Amino acid sequence: MPSPLAGKPRWLRSRAPTSPEFLKLRNVVRGNRLHTVCESATCPNIGRCWHEGSAAFMILGGICTRNCAFCDIPTGHPEPIDHQEPARLVEAVQALSLRHVVITSVDRDDLDDGGARQFAACVEALRRHDETVTIEVLTPDFRGKAGALQSVLASGPDVFNHNVETVPSLYRDVRPAADYRGSLDLLATAADWAAHLPTEQRPMAIKSGLMLGLGESWQEILTTLDDLRTANVEWLTVGQYLRPGLEHHPVVAYWLPEAFEELKQHALNMGFTHVESHPLARSSFHAEQAVHTTHSSQQDL
Repeated sequence: MPSPLAGKPRWLRSRAPTSPEFLKLRNVVRGNRLHTVCESATCPNIGRCWHEGSAAFMILGGICTRNCAFCDIPTGHPEPIDHQEPARLVEAVQALSLRHVVITSVDRDDLDDGGARQFAACVEALRRHDETVTIEVLTPDFRGKAGALQSVLASGPDVFNHNVETVPSLYRDVRPAADYRGSLDLLATAADWAAHLPTEQRPMAIKSGLMLGLGESWQEILTTLDDLRTANVEWLTVGQYLRPGLEHHPVVAYWLPEAFEELKQHALNMGFTHVESHPLARSSFHAEQAVHTTHSSQQDL
């Protein structure tokens, strides 16, 4: 259960990133005029992940059209779509010799497709570059815009990820522009698509995640996991919410590492096939290991 709120616990502290590998990745990202959610959302794992050559690329610019209470990405009026962005993403992946690529984005409610076609263009460009690269997309909800989700799914990512972020009772405060049931419907539609892929096509895993410490109860967490399984979500990430700044939603509780481990075992017993539940876990936490372990297991069958 949650520990008393008395400052950031020792298990949430991380070292400042300084390794040569980190600096190389940062230079490649900036040299190709790309964004990463690692930087924009002030992820605590940036030093470790970038040292290991793993990053979550954030397409469609660095300005979001929504203002979620937990997020550090700036809100405002985004720039027009950069149609050269997929090519620059490929250049960065080549320069870094990445085997797994995570693509996410800001919310683009100003676009008629919510940015879905740019997701598809990035996946397709990476596939043309190297068919062996595995690709995970972490998408917004696209506000239910017709054909948006389908265009992303048709591009053939290996993992489709959409985060519910928190329990439904907190949506009004934490995600006022989003809809909990709408997110579940999006995930269920993606899962149905994945279930009906021809056997000769690459399989697609369905993934979601949430943060703890925003004011949720243990029972609310378990109910949310049950909702995700009902939507046929297979992979799950659960991490501790960390407040980016004073203007953001406060941390109501720090959950103990033992609670995350208990939640992981509960989720596996519910039928989730891969679970990353840890105070520092984020959407792309161990993403490469997850997809390549799964692919290796499937090839052995």
